[in-house]
Amino acid sequence: MLDTLREVETPEGVALSLRCAGVVPRALAWLLDLLVRLAVLTALSTALGLLGGAGMGVFLVTLFLVFWGYPVAFEVFRDGQTPGKRAFGLKVVSDNGTPVTWLPSVVRNLLRTVDMLPVLYVFGVASSLIDRSGRRLGDLVAGTVVVYTERAPARPPPPMVAPLRPPLPLQLDEQRALIGFAERAPQMTAERQAELADVLRPVTHERVEVAVAVLRGMANYLLGLR
Repeated sequence: MLDTLREVETPEGVALSLRCAGVVPRALAWLLDLLVRLAVLTALSTALGLLGGAGMGVFLVTLFLVFWGYPVAFEVFRDGQTPGKRAFGLKVVSDNGTPVTWLPSVVRNLLRTVDMLPVLYVFGVASSLIDRSGRRLGDLVAGTVVVYTERAPARPPPPMVAPLRPPLPLQLDEQRALIGFAERAPQMTAERQAELADVLRPVTHERVEVAVAVLRGMANYLLGLR
């Protein structure tokens, strides 16, 4: 699968592009979750072992809850992320991009027993490799998909240039374009900045580096940095 993007539309009509996770990061996240669960069970077994038979009964109940309730609880209450998934930047969502709910989470996790067959998750891995969205059998039945979490890019600080009042009134889209240029300018080469600034020579009456500085100053004025 070269293209792992899944285009969906939410019930509110918002178009989303979900980047689906493949077998390797999901396997690593599962392994980390397994280590967390084993650590919890080891600590509990040591404490409950002091209670004799009663402790063994409590341990068996806890064993069930940790192995089967652990992923469901985290997926529902922690935005689709178990500690393992969070560590690798993954999350479980419904196949329409909305947050996963109780029933789909329970179904996808109970069906791990099928994905594990005949041994070492053979069915689950085969399904993930065949499906375009990398879904195992449990995901297909539950209507879920594992995707990468997308972090919003940090907004760059305004350029350190003295604010300058534009020589003429600007429309809203022109103001946005000017501010956008100033914010992205540090990511451009000096030649590209000068090329774009030269388009507004009738406004700046300057060229090259001076024109870039003038546009940055106007952007700072529009941002209220006076």
